[in-house]
Amino acid sequence: MAESIVIIPTYNEIENIERMLDTVLALNPPFHVLIVDDGSPDGTAAAVKAKQAKHTERIHLLERSGKLGLGTAYIAGFKWALEHGYELIYEMDCDFSHNPQDLPRLRQACVDGADVAVGSRYTRGGKVSNWPVGRILMSYFASVYVNTILWLGVRDSTAGFKCYRAEVLRTIDLDRIRFIGYAFQIEMKYNARRLGFRIDEVPITFVDRELGTSKMSMNIFQEAFLGVLQMRFRPIRPANKS
Repeated sequence: MAESIVIIPTYNEIENIERMLDTVLALNPPFHVLIVDDGSPDGTAAAVKAKQAKHTERIHLLERSGKLGLGTAYIAGFKWALEHGYELIYEMDCDFSHNPQDLPRLRQACVDGADVAVGSRYTRGGKVSNWPVGRILMSYFASVYVNTILWLGVRDSTAGFKCYRAEVLRTIDLDRIRFIGYAFQIEMKYNARRLGFRIDEVPITFVDRELGTSKMSMNIFQEAFLGVLQMRFRPIRPANKS
C-alpha cells in the first residue's frame, strides 16, 4: 500500500485522462490514483478502466450516476481513501491546470510538518499562466474577500490543488460539509484552520486548461460569494470518532 493517493473528479475528460494517469503513475515516490467519474458520456470511465487493467493496484475508479457536484465527488473520494488506509490524500483537477509534477512538492510540505499543503497561485513564487486579466483579478480578489470575512490566513483560499494528512480528514465532519462548488474548497480550508491544523502554501504555476471544457459558472461563483458569509457564523465541530 502506497502512502499517497490522488483524487481526481472527472466529467467529460476523455482528452486528458490517459495522459494524466500516465503522468501521475510515472512520479517518484509512487502515487495511487482514484478517479471519481460523474457518468461522463464521452467515455472517460471506459478509458480509466482500460488503464486500470494494466495497473490494478494503483488506479481506482468510483463511478457515479451523474453530475453531483465537485464537493460531493471529493467527499466520496476522501471517505474511500480513509477506508483504504492512505495517509496522504491529494485533490487535483484532470485538465493539467494543476501540474502533476508538483505532487511531490505538496507531499514534502506535509512530510515537513504541514497538515494541509495548498498549491498556491498567490504566495511568493506562485503565478497564473494563460488566464485573461479579468479572471485573474476575480480569483485574486475572491481570496482577499475570503480572508477579510473568515480570517483564513491562506493567500489562495479557493485553490483546489491540495494534500491532506489523513488525520485532518478524519477530524473534519465530512457529512456536515455543505457546499458542492468552489465554496467547497474554502469550506474545507476553513474547517481545517478552525480545528487547529497547520496549512502551508506551496507556490505553483496554474495553467488554464488546453483541452476540454471549463466547469466554472456564475452559479458556482455566487455560491462561493454567499457561502463565505454563511461559513463565518456557522459553528465548526470535529467529527464524532467514537
